[in-house]
Amino acid sequence: MPTAPVPANPLALPIAQLRGVGAERAAQLNRLDLHTVGDLLLHRPRRYEDRRQFRPIVQLQEGEPALTRGHIVAQGVKRFARGRKSVFELILDDGSARLHCRWWNLPFMERYFAIGDDVLVFGKPLSLRPCTMDHPETEVVVNDAESQLHLNRIVPVHSLTEGLPQRWLRGLLWRAVRDFAPHVAEPQPAHVGQPSRAEAIRMLHFPERLDDVEIARKRMALDEFVALQLAMQKRRRAWESRAAALPCAGTNQLIRPFLDRLGFQLTVAQTTVLREIRADLGGRHPMRRLLQGDVGAGKTVVAACAALMALESGRSVALMDPTEILAEQHFNTFRGWLEPLGIEVHLLTGSRKTNASQKSKRRTLQTRALFIGTHALLEGDFTPENLGLIIIDEQHKFGVAQRERLLRKGHYPHLLVMTATPIPRTLGLTLYGDLDVSVIDQLPAGRGRLRTHVRTSETLPKVIEFIREQLAQGRQAYVVYSRVDEESLAAGVKAVRAESEKLGVALAPFRVAALHGRLKSAEKESVMAAFRANELQVLVATTVIEVGVDVPNATVMLIENAEQFGLAQLHQLRGRIGRGAHDSHCILFSNADTPEVRKRLEVLAETNDGFKVAEADLLLRGPGDLLGRDQSGLPNLRFGDLARDLPLLEQARELAAKSLRASPSS
Repeated sequence: MPTAPVPANPLALPIAQLRGVGAERAAQLNRLDLHTVGDLLLHRPRRYEDRRQFRPIVQLQEGEPALTRGHIVAQGVKRFARGRKSVFELILDDGSARLHCRWWNLPFMERYFAIGDDVLVFGKPLSLRPCTMDHPETEVVVNDAESQLHLNRIVPVHSLTEGLPQRWLRGLLWRAVRDFAPHVAEPQPAHVGQPSRAEAIRMLHFPERLDDVEIARKRMALDEFVALQLAMQKRRRAWESRAAALPCAGTNQLIRPFLDRLGFQLTVAQTTVLREIRADLGGRHPMRRLLQGDVGAGKTVVAACAALMALESGRSVALMDPTEILAEQHFNTFRGWLEPLGIEVHLLTGSRKTNASQKSKRRTLQTRALFIGTHALLEGDFTPENLGLIIIDEQHKFGVAQRERLLRKGHYPHLLVMTATPIPRTLGLTLYGDLDVSVIDQLPAGRGRLRTHVRTSETLPKVIEFIREQLAQGRQAYVVYSRVDEESLAAGVKAVRAESEKLGVALAPFRVAALHGRLKSAEKESVMAAFRANELQVLVATTVIEVGVDVPNATVMLIENAEQFGLAQLHQLRGRIGRGAHDSHCILFSNADTPEVRKRLEVLAETNDGFKVAEADLLLRGPGDLLGRDQSGLPNLRFGDLARDLPLLEQARELAAKSLRASPSS
């Protein structure tokens, strides 16, 4: 018999209306964000137990997770320290040995078990004398009509909430899959060797073979990715249908003298990307392009040429940076490049605005000019007329909503998004699937080698001596820490202020100064100006130097507590050196000398290729930690794995495009 009459939209049936789900159980399921039958069917098991075989207690190994089974021969709660602490313990016997299971400070667990119960246990023995597990997962075996769900098969283990038994939820899911899976809609036809969506749901919850689980996950992930790609492609189609492009391809009257004054030739990769950008700026629809390039690949020059194309066409340009330090550097660079060509360059940040008098402000916004700024460009009083091109540097530092807010400053302006943080292709298709992509995959010639070394703190005296040798040869150095001050820091984690004083003594007579986010804007400018002029030889800093800082004479970077940073961030920091003709050295210090930390850091020692580093970072950390889920706009995927599902994502993009071609009105 069905669990409930099947309504017109069966998957929308409230979970509380299913047989056996009362008010208390419905509230527990709601805490798991399960409100409808559809939610229940997509409640992915977190692991599986092969209950066709159990390991006898006598064969359990210390530290090795295993599934076993036995009868309770003893149990009870012991209290310590005047009743404030307790341990509930039960002892299982399977005829081969005994297993002690303990739950600390959970005395209520006692009411879930009774002497003589047959209990399944999954956990990791802490010791073998006696064999003991702390806080294992358990399930009491009951001989009832549904017992075949829980024994002698591959059994799903789902996430739970307090008071919700695993066995009860498994029974509910069995009935839901039986009665409602046939009503699951098919977003796209199954391909050869691929199950239908309904069959994938059955395989996901009650697989016949362990291989079924991955087959089902991939089918469900493909559906997620297709929906995501359809949304992005529809969004692009929508704005293309209503947005007429501003002609911004330019006349070459500014670019030619600019390139003549540069003093170096653009690389083949830069020239190729500029052709793509020029075609976009002269196309029917506003440009929406992502420009990727490893640190030091020359994106800034490409951005300048793109800006000049728009400026030649009589339009204004806005360039948004994530930090004031980067905005200041871009302002100084672009002013040196463009003002000799008769182009005004203005800086707008939270603490400083050039041409800032209120009388001149409106005139400034009416002028064909380049506006460089931070989040200040998002404020309501920044409304430049005739805005033709928006450039966003280090897009991953901004949210998607901020990008859209800046675009609304003009009438469908062109958009160039730049990043020096190489984006794994899976993330690129997910976050920027509505953008065209250009890659500068070639570094300028004439640069020295960049080597990366992984060291422990015991070698610090030798490294300090090496830095002194480099400084004596006229070079400069960065020393990076994860924190500004030492308060509330874990043992062994160093901070900028205290260490800059120590380094000032250790490296005397060379000059050492600190740079961090708590300095006032004028102080930051002063320190950076002195470092660029080699009036300071050592810059002790936090990650405020992560992007945009360009001092070719700096050849050494020492990063302390490198385990505190992600690989992509370390690669960005490393990109501050290796910009000149001299060989450069990045030295990574770690106090946490574990196999996991060393494996991570050795990735940087093995390659300078930012895309390889980014792929490794994605596999090690996952996309949420890598980019920051809230800021990046990452989707909440139940089944898709952005670290490993590139073939599925590419298939989904093709399926979405095919679907839209087949129904052009959608």
